[in-house]
Amino acid sequence: MHRLASELSRLGFTAAADGSAPACVLSLAGAAAWDALSAAWKGVQADLGLPAPGIAVAGDAGYQLWFAFDPSVDAARARAFVEALRGRYLAQVPPARVRIAPAGEPPPRELAPGRWSAFVAPDLAALFAEETYIDLQPSEDAQADLLSRLRCIPAADLARALQELQPVQAAPAQASAAVARDPSEDPRAFLLSVMNDASVPLALRIEAAKALLRQP
Repeated sequence: MHRLASELSRLGFTAAADGSAPACVLSLAGAAAWDALSAAWKGVQADLGLPAPGIAVAGDAGYQLWFAFDPSVDAARARAFVEALRGRYLAQVPPARVRIAPAGEPPPRELAPGRWSAFVAPDLAALFAEETYIDLQPSEDAQADLLSRLRCIPAADLARALQELQPVQAAPAQASAAVARDPSEDPRAFLLSVMNDASVPLALRIEAAKALLRQP
């Protein structure tokens, strides 16, 4: 196995044989995307004491943070964590600019002629504010070097971080209102509203995320 492929596999940035990918990607497009997303990148480390996620530029998708998790962490819990990060650090960003998804085809790849997605070093990320792509095919060795510095988030540390990301004081009335919504009106919208509502207990938000993953 080539070194880059080995690093991508180690971090869960490529799909397993069953099609699953334990990694989760937080994307932010639009103006000043790195200014906003860098707050989450820094907060993961400084506020939560977790390993840094990978940083990628991905063309129209903007900037991305690639989060690697211990293999024991399921996709629903990984997504719940990234959703909680969004609520903490990107609450003021319009939802249409943000995307959270399991890892798809990872960088580097050609997005269009002369436009490549790539993982980038933290100190270079701001240089791509105007054009979130690289115009030459990235070196596989350089990409592997960047990925070799990343570490998976241990399950125990993830559990601690999820607790820290919960609201300081949940609002029972708001939580009750969220749970009391009629799911028959639009089941997917109902599950999304529960998952994204910071006032709803974390256990319910994780169950909503699991239900969404089971939907076709």
